[in-house]
Amino acid sequence: MPSSAPVDADLAVAHTRAWVDRVVIGLNLCPFAKAPQAKGRIRYVHTAAETPQALLQTLQTELRDLAAAPMEQVETTLIIHPQVLTDFAHYNAFLDQAEAAVEALGLRGVLQIASFHPQYRFAGTRPADVSNATNRSPYPMLHLIREASIDRAVAAFPQAEAIYQTNIATMRRLGKQGIAALLAQCAHDASG
Repeated sequence: MPSSAPVDADLAVAHTRAWVDRVVIGLNLCPFAKAPQAKGRIRYVHTAAETPQALLQTLQTELRDLAAAPMEQVETTLIIHPQVLTDFAHYNAFLDQAEAAVEALGLRGVLQIASFHPQYRFAGTRPADVSNATNRSPYPMLHLIREASIDRAVAAFPQAEAIYQTNIATMRRLGKQGIAALLAQCAHDASG
């Protein structure tokens, strides 16, 4: 059974693109995202998977595809999965399976997975803590990242370890109302 109402694939991708543009790039949460987005090197994949097993199959396919693709064509992949793992606790538990898939495919050290979810919650924080907004996306998603991209980005941005603290400060400055307004604008951008 689906975990939530069906989401139109085109709308989910458009909403996610708007979120990347306005939140991730616009707030400079990830200083490394602008170039791949501008060059069209972010692959957006919507899956209608309704079970963790079906999502795992999509993940395995996308891991293989990203590893095989030239970086000049696809640098990173966002797997958007609005029908499955909508509960953050279930999503968080699935991340162990996702990491095991990277390992089983022999891609440890080549690719890694970053996690984003509408209910994202860092360990040790309350659900309402605005710092959680740094990893809150319109839909549950898995971000597949090339290790080579990370290495290149860190070389170009030597204070990479400070990004996390800067992002939290940004979210606190925006506050709950500012974050909500920004997310509403992303939804508007996607539907307009």
